[in-house]
Amino acid sequence: MDYRASALELIKYIKSATSPYQVVEEGIKILEAAGFQELKLSNPWELKAGGLYYMPIYGTTLFAFTVGEEFKAGQSLRIAAGHTDHPGFRVKPKAEIMAGEYYKLNTEVYGGPILSTWMDRPLSLAGRVALRSEDPFHPVLKIIDMKKPFLTIPNLAIHINREVNKGVELNRQTDTLPLLGMLNDRLNKDQFFLKFLAKELEVEVNDILDYDMYIYNAEEGNLLGIEEEFISCPRLDNLTSVLALLKGIVMGSRKEGINLIALYDNEEIGSRSKQGADSSLLTILLEKIYAGLGILHKERLYEAVADSMLISVDVAHGVHPNRPEKYDPTNYTKLGGGVVFKIDSNQKYTFDTEAVAVLQQVCEKSGVKYQKFVNRSDMPGGGTLGPIISSWLPMKTVDLGVPLLAMHSSRELMGTEDQLHLENLIQGFFSL
Repeated sequence: MDYRASALELIKYIKSATSPYQVVEEGIKILEAAGFQELKLSNPWELKAGGLYYMPIYGTTLFAFTVGEEFKAGQSLRIAAGHTDHPGFRVKPKAEIMAGEYYKLNTEVYGGPILSTWMDRPLSLAGRVALRSEDPFHPVLKIIDMKKPFLTIPNLAIHINREVNKGVELNRQTDTLPLLGMLNDRLNKDQFFLKFLAKELEVEVNDILDYDMYIYNAEEGNLLGIEEEFISCPRLDNLTSVLALLKGIVMGSRKEGINLIALYDNEEIGSRSKQGADSSLLTILLEKIYAGLGILHKERLYEAVADSMLISVDVAHGVHPNRPEKYDPTNYTKLGGGVVFKIDSNQKYTFDTEAVAVLQQVCEKSGVKYQKFVNRSDMPGGGTLGPIISSWLPMKTVDLGVPLLAMHSSRELMGTEDQLHLENLIQGFFSL
């Protein structure tokens, strides 16, 4: 596959992966097409060498792993992690707000989006709805994606907000509520959002118990630049990594040990949830894998950890052409320059010299361009999955990803070449 084909595949994937629920759904399609079999955490597992397996959990987190054809206890684990969520807005339980004759949705901000970039965009909704059931402890769960733009958050005109180009703070409760429609003879102001959901799901309003609905940018991605050097697209953070990990676990050809990908939810809000990286999920999963292979002594798993490796795959900052002074003078990265190793001596990005050296050699053997990033010393960066997971499962770890501009905007920018470099690195990590 060439760079352009890989970029177009990414854009197509992102169009369908609109909320963490759809990210998992689309991931399962890729895995099942490659012959992976579903496992459930609540069942006992009987695994075999050469097996391909996946496990979705809580709707928004997905694990997949392969057991080498020549697997033996004590062989190394290769683990790669990414996240399924992105910054934006979620709909509150009592969502209906009337403003004169306007229908609006009451929302809360999720994570750390650049709020102004969500204004005047075509927006849509995706997520999960819980319906009434015969068994109270097992409600019926429906995944839904409206698949069309029908929301927007309108700006004030400059004539009314004349200071807008000097920078105006948006109030998260009053300024960012999306417009849904207008009062008319067909829509009643009472429960108009619930009635809308019920109609889409073809159920009764009283059957809807709860919902988890995400607002997403409904614009499609595209290539741009004088020679199509860039990808402009919503949700590049972190679906670039998710797609690369899915393709990597499918294409990995290692015959020894275990390869595993972990696609977690809630990274954008700190990962402290049952489906987030700051949980014991991965440890439980590995213990079940070993038990499913007939290895009942946990010590054998702990022995394998010593020679194992984790890569935390999340996006990185590319140097901004209009504000290069915001970056370290020598350790900045550029779009199109390949995969970024993220370095931070305070371990906000996890790394050690041995682990970085390992991945540099994987890049060289796989024909992958790479670069290294360090924040300005007076400007701390954000957190990642790496420090969290490696504190639960101590093994050699490196944080890496593709460089972006406009990270956490509703539409981000990356280099067209970089996705294929990332995919080739993940495949090499799971093959060499």
